Amino acid sequence: MKVLFLMCDELSWWGLGHTNPRTLTPNIDRLAASARVFSEAYTPSPICVPTRAAIATGKYVHEIGNWSSAEPYEGTVPSYGHQLQAADIPVRSIGKLHYRGQEADTGFDEQIVPVHVLNGVGWIQGLLRNPLYEYDETVDLAVDIGPGNSGYLEQDRSVTAAAVDWLGSEAAQAANWCTFVSWLAPHFPLIAPQEFYDLYDPEDFDGLPEPPPDHPILDEIRHFFNHEDHFDPETRKIAKASYYALCSFLDAEVGKVLDALDQAGLTDDTLIIFTSDHGEMLGEKGFWTKSTMYDSAAKVPLILSGPGVKPGQITEPVSLIDIPPTIAECFGLSKRPYSGKSLLGDIAPNRTVLSEYHDGGCSAGFTMVRWNDGDTFWKYIHYAEGHPPQLFDLTSDPREETNLAAKHPDICVEATSRLARWMDPEAINKRAHAEQAAKVKALGGREKVLAYPQFNYTPADSR
Repeated sequence: MKVLFLMCDELSWWGLGHTNPRTLTPNIDRLAASARVFSEAYTPSPICVPTRAAIATGKYVHEIGNWSSAEPYEGTVPSYGHQLQAADIPVRSIGKLHYRGQEADTGFDEQIVPVHVLNGVGWIQGLLRNPLYEYDETVDLAVDIGPGNSGYLEQDRSVTAAAVDWLGSEAAQAANWCTFVSWLAPHFPLIAPQEFYDLYDPEDFDGLPEPPPDHPILDEIRHFFNHEDHFDPETRKIAKASYYALCSFLDAEVGKVLDALDQAGLTDDTLIIFTSDHGEMLGEKGFWTKSTMYDSAAKVPLILSGPGVKPGQITEPVSLIDIPPTIAECFGLSKRPYSGKSLLGDIAPNRTVLSEYHDGGCSAGFTMVRWNDGDTFWKYIHYAEGHPPQLFDLTSDPREETNLAAKHPDICVEATSRLARWMDPEAINKRAHAEQAAKVKALGGREKVLAYPQFNYTPADSR
């Protein structure tokens, strides 16, 4: 058996044509047409580094302590790659990992054109959450937009070329392997190749700002990551068109890899997994990038295709931590080390999935629980340290405009009970703060952390 695990960065659930006709993604849509599509798939954290650690280990963020963009995965908790290696199954990566670095034993036999956190430490200023500091790098998002080229685009082209080359090699004809292919698109900078930018007219997008929600922690995030303040109606339209263009660029790169798999005669005995680490707010409610629990940031595409996969749409909530046990089952291995559940069989009804945020921009962490109660899709967000919760009925309010927490205390009680089965959010919040404070001390204290070079996104050549 073979597994081709395809991942991109910052692709929201609505970033594909089969969920949003505005988006032109024919290759991924063709894959989805004969696949198992999970319409309610959630990231374990709406930020890159913690999510990628959670996906590697099949465990939620609070279980492994990779809280933030300064706490990357380094192999201490075993990964699905380690499990495959122990079973003598070749496992390799091509593209972005966002782990500590190549020297760490993270469960890959080979890393091809990887991208890791900067200097092996990542964005350490995000550890400074109490009190927050003034983050001054947000103007770049509103400036680096439109048609053109970037280091991210060049990195993604190299990822595709390496994946195509590998699939055409003799090694790809082995009986068993797992290969992880990971692109940066459609992550900002929102610069897209001209041919894909030309597919979209900026005038088709709304250039007006959206009003932000009235919530103290979301207000912190909105002002810390103050991207919205640097846009005007024209640049807002260009940025949105550029994001959609990057989705189409990504689709073309994925298509080349799927074609290479087919040309190598491997499609019929390969499980294909396609997903993204988190989504993109793209100006919704005044937010850009991620770092909220709104669906545009927290809900992601998830597609499974291959032998033994029953096609169709699954509306029960699932998590990206379900991917490692899925890979394990594919190879007939034990699923015991993982907190997630395999996606190959039936998905249990009334399931609860989590997402957590303990990264920069907020003084208190927050945790989302998501479940279906019959035909009603509920989402509850607990904000630590006494901040008011949010409750949304996603069935009748898919844009999450109306907080029902005060109206439905009974549902809030149920949500709190579901959350308690996994974690004590107040204790977890305290633990995250304590461990982050200890890391700041180990780095030389607050002033030294503030003096460290700041950046808005990890450079494409960070190895």
